[in-house]
Formats: sequence, C-alpha cells, structure tokens
Amino acid sequence: MLAAALVAGCGAALNDPYPAGERGANVLYTAFTERPKHLDPVQSYSEDEATFLYQIVEPPLQYHYLKRPYALEPATADGMPKLRRLDASGRELPATADPAKVAQTVVEVRIRPGILYQPHPAFATTSTGEPRYQGLSAAELHAVRGLADFAETGTRELIAADYVYQIKRLAHPRLHSPIFELMAEYLPGLKQLQAALDAAARAQPERAKEGGGDETGAAGDPPGWLDLDRFALPGVEVVDRHTWRITLKGAYPQFLYWLSMPFFSPVPREVDRFFAQPGMAERNLTLDWWPVGTGPYMLVENNPNARMVLARNPNYRADPYPCEGEVSDAEAGLLADCGKTMPFIDKVVFSREREGIPYWNKFLQGYYDASGVSSDNFDQAVTLTSQGEVSLSEDMEAKGIRLLTSVSPSIFYLGFNMLDPLLGGGPSKAEKERARKLRQAISVALDMEEFVSIFLNGRGLPGMSPLPPGIFGAREGKAGMNPVVYEWQGGDEDGRPVRRGVDEARRLLAEAGWPNGRNAQTGEPLVINLDTTPGGLGDKARSDWLAKKFRDLGVQFVVRPTDFNRFQDKVRQGNAQLFFFGWNADYPDPENLLFLLHGPQGKVRFNGQNAANYENPEYDALFERMKAMPDGPARQQIIDRMVAILQQDAPWVFAFHPMSYSLQHGWVLNRKTGAMVRNTMKYQRIDLARREAARAEWNRPVLWPLAVVALLLAGLVAPAVIHWRRRETATAAGGGR
Repeated sequence: MLAAALVAGCGAALNDPYPAGERGANVLYTAFTERPKHLDPVQSYSEDEATFLYQIVEPPLQYHYLKRPYALEPATADGMPKLRRLDASGRELPATADPAKVAQTVVEVRIRPGILYQPHPAFATTSTGEPRYQGLSAAELHAVRGLADFAETGTRELIAADYVYQIKRLAHPRLHSPIFELMAEYLPGLKQLQAALDAAARAQPERAKEGGGDETGAAGDPPGWLDLDRFALPGVEVVDRHTWRITLKGAYPQFLYWLSMPFFSPVPREVDRFFAQPGMAERNLTLDWWPVGTGPYMLVENNPNARMVLARNPNYRADPYPCEGEVSDAEAGLLADCGKTMPFIDKVVFSREREGIPYWNKFLQGYYDASGVSSDNFDQAVTLTSQGEVSLSEDMEAKGIRLLTSVSPSIFYLGFNMLDPLLGGGPSKAEKERARKLRQAISVALDMEEFVSIFLNGRGLPGMSPLPPGIFGAREGKAGMNPVVYEWQGGDEDGRPVRRGVDEARRLLAEAGWPNGRNAQTGEPLVINLDTTPGGLGDKARSDWLAKKFRDLGVQFVVRPTDFNRFQDKVRQGNAQLFFFGWNADYPDPENLLFLLHGPQGKVRFNGQNAANYENPEYDALFERMKAMPDGPARQQIIDRMVAILQQDAPWVFAFHPMSYSLQHGWVLNRKTGAMVRNTMKYQRIDLARREAARAEWNRPVLWPLAVVALLLAGLVAPAVIHWRRRETATAAGGGR
C-alpha cells in the first residue's frame, strides 16, 4: 500500500504503457492494425503504407491541407509545373485547345533550391569526398542490425536528377511497380527502358564472371545493381540542377495528381547503391524497409509486429502552416497556427493493435490521441437522432472528445454483368430494353438507406452515381438525384430525395417481362445469382437481407460464394452475374471514377477495371472528350449527360459512398479529415499540459480496495496473533516459576 501511494504521489499512472522517458514529451501516440508490406515509393500503393510513407518522402506537389474541394499546391516544387501542349507538328496549342489535337504534353517541374535529405549513412563521406559506407565487407557488416549501427551520417541537397532516377525505377524489372502499365500508356519510353533493364539484368551473371564493370555499372558497384543513370528514358530529362521535364503522349491533365503521390517522390542514386550492397537485404536494410526522404519525419524504428516510430527530420526546411481554408475552419480553430513553422510534433509512435477492444480502451484512457469508430464501440461513442443525424454520446462529450466525419472519395456498388443474357439482354433492342427495366427494378428494390443503417451504423451516403461528394461533377440536391430510383419531395431548396417504393420496382419488373417474378410467357421463376466471397455480401446477415428484398419482388435469390481467386476468375471471364465491388479514387477527378464504366476498360475484352463490361457508344464518346478537359461549365455539362446515361442504363446499383468517422481527444489540434490528404502529421499539434492532466485524472490509482483487503487480512490474522501472544506470555510466566 505504501509503494502504491508513493507511485501515485509521483504522478505516474500504474497502467501507463509507454516508457517513463517519454512522459511529458512532444509525442503523438496512435496505432496501426496491419503491417505495411512496402515502404519503397516505387511499390507502395495501400492506405496502411501511406500512413507512414507520406510523412517521409515528398513528391513535387501536395494537396492543400484545409481546402475543399481538394486543391493541388507545391510541396518541393518551386511553383506549379509549367504545361505546354503541342500538336503533331510541334506547334504549341492554347490551354483551351481540343484535347484530340494535342499530340504531346510537356510538363516542366522546378524544385526549390536548398531542400535537404534526412541524415542517412548513404550520404556520409570520407575526408576525400568518397562514400563512407560503400564496398562494405561481410566483417564490416557483421555487427550491423539497423541504420543506427552506422556511426556516421550525412545529407545533401535535393536535385532534379533524384526525381528522374525514381521515374526510371518504375520500369525496373525487379520492382514491379503497380502503376507501370498506366504510366507507359502516356510515357512509351518506360517500356523501352524496361526492355533495356531486363536485358542488362539477364546479362549480369555472365558479366560478373568476367569481372570489372560494364554498361550496367562501374567497377566497384554492388553486384546485381543496375545503375539507372547509365540508361536513357526517352521523354524524361534533367534540364538543370533543379529542373526536370517529362513529355507525355497526348493530353493527360490528371498527371498533375500523380505528381502528388510517392511514385514520383525522389530517390537518390547513392541511397539505391547503398542498399544494393551484399548483406543488406538479409538485415532488412532496403528502401522497402527504410525509406529515405526530405519530408518532416524520418523512420527511426521499424518493428511492424509491435511498434513503428517517426522522428522529426532535423534537416527539414521552415514550412509554414496554412493561413486559408474553408469558411468553417476558422471557427473550428484550424487557422490558429497560421504561418507557424511545422512540424509541431517531435515524434509519432505507432503501436500495433491486433484487436479492437485494447485499442479502444487505451484511447479512452488517453494513451492514444485519436481513434476510429468500429462497429463494436459505435453505440458507446455515437448517437443517432430520429432524423439520422450523428452526434457524440454524453460520455464522449464529458471527456472532451471530438467527432470528425467526412465522405470518402469512394463508391461501393452492386455490378450487373452486362454480358449475362438475363441482366445484359440479347442482341435485339427489345431484349436490351427488357434487361434495362430489370436492372432498374433491382436498383429500386435494394434499399441502400436501410442497408447502410443496418450494416454500417449509418456510416455511408446512398449513391446517386459513381461520383462522391467533393469530386468535380458531383451534383447536390435535386440536380444530383437519380430519378430512376428516387423522387423529389418538397421544394427545390428545402426538399429531399425519397426512394421509390416496392410498387415501382414491381411495375418495372413486369415491364421487363417478369410479372411477380415469373416469366410472362413460360411462367418460370426469375433467379438472380450473387457471386461473392465468404465474409462479403455472402455472409448470412447480408445475404438474408438481400434475399428478403428480392422475395418482396417474387424473385428467387441465390448466393454463390467462392474463394477469392475463383471469384476473381469468374469476374475476369464474365461468368459472374451480380457482384459487389468498391473503388477508392486515386485522385479527386471524375475521370478516375467514370472510367470504371468506359467500354474500352471492359474486364473480359480488355482486362480493364470495367467489371460490369458495360458499353454505351454515347457514354464512351463523351468520356473521351471529358477526360482531358479542364474543370469548368463545359466539362460539367458533359458529366451531367454521362451521369444521366448511367442512371437510366443502371449497369450498377449505386450502393453507397462510405463515411469516415474519427474520434480525437480535445488536446489534439489542427486535425482535419480528408482522404486525399495523407501527409497530415506535420500539421497536427498536441496540447501537452492538457493531455498530462487528463491522463492523470482518468488513470488515478484506486487504492481503497487494497485497504479493504488489508483490513480483512488483519481481521483474519489478529485472533491468531492474539492467541499466540497469550501462549507466549503464559509460557514465559510458567518458566519464571
């Protein structure tokens, strides 16, 4: 009891999971559930990895932290890239030129001088300027287990050649970049480079036997390393120390969005060469494990099974916090740090949590600064009004916790396989029209508001089209309503869309030739098959809900679950009928969502992303015009027509756009949700005094049970002690006689 009281008096909670040395430090604590697979910017393409990588590496551009809709701005670039559009004869075209006339787009990027890389042993040099840690022997690497085991580090300035080196890495035959094929469409030189690199890699074993260097590298280079500086990439060039240029095929305005992703962040040649040395990979000393960048943080601890730590990059430049954003940002306190130098936090500690309950409990104790809202703790954290509005529970408000919500730039949908004779229709116009009515009937019958309420705790916005809110082209209110599935009730300004009832679905089903779910000519029942994987829509609760909705139409519903690989094969071969898919936008442009229904992207014919295999000549022609247009009234008009075509043809049931719910403690400042903005750590700030006070209050040791136990023990022991003392006294008295 005395020891516990002393600990409590020192102000340290008994359940604090962090080292004593971190108490009171400027550290943000958070958690991760899935270990990152790739941290090399050439391969990384998942949200789990982006959480770490975007804080370390810097592409030329970034999204403005506060502005919505999302807006690009310079990161390392010295201003926005300069674009020149050329026709087939090389003449420059105006920005308003017809995209069909653009033969090439020249993008020139200038980098701000003076930007430095994080400290790293790859940059360490000897007194003569040679790399300090090149040509390391097995003996020199024997005691090395991590980057911290190298005694010396160095840095150097970011240069244009570092960006060109990374672009070349997209074609590296051993790295398998997920965007290689897409980029090669607009940069044909990538495939030429890949062929040259592949040939060089195949020749390396023979060259190694002969000894010395060759066209793949100089003498003394690590065996097996491809020196990309020795290979040309047609269409990409270094203009000067701080400027590089890329020439794209045709018009591709969306390329600027790619310049905000790690695929186009810099990789220095000497870092690539450093990690290519024999013995490095066996010690997890690779770019895939230890990314190197110019960003505000650097990875200093990588234990993906337990803990990952980012520390402030001491070489990071003076980066001011933004001074403008949305109208509501000032009221929310998001502009209070206007102009102050970032980053504000010294260290970010990520702890691995495999289960939701410990994660949630530590958040409530103040040991995690923010948390998501899972189904298990939804009712404890959030309350829903009768109108479906979301608010924090009283318990959360009492702790000063805040709720942040946003609609993700994503779409989940039920796709109809348009190659299926039933859902896609036969060759005749009448057959296609009957199939269209059938798809419309199913779209009306599957009540997505109810689905979102039951299975997502209301965390979703029913879809009207593939475009989520916040993406250019998405309409709000009556203009954005799907008239096939909804009808507008009330005035234009204060009304709302109301889903059409089951009677409308039955009417459409009858017009499709299936009155009451039976063939009007043969009387055979209508059977709809859902192809899925276990745990998806095929789980019992969801499939029972779907079966009920189809049963209301008189339609038989069959779930055909298969393993993931078999399901993918069925979709690729066009053997699925109805399936559930989702898509997260890579960038906030309508092209990245509307292409999912572009005919030349058909899954079966072209192995594209159009899993429904939908084709509509008018839609496809409009897409080709729209995709390269700048945002504006003309592009909006085309998008409106494309969306109207999709709503009438109903190749999907536009299910829902997921909503992101996030909780944060009141001591976390400058935190704003936005799925496109991923380099968020530098903007956030911690009120350390408030956090320490809350932790002390919420984790105060409860000592009275110990006192009760001690009294009980004393009560049990006291009679024995008294009896023993009496015997001792009696014995002593007898001995005296």
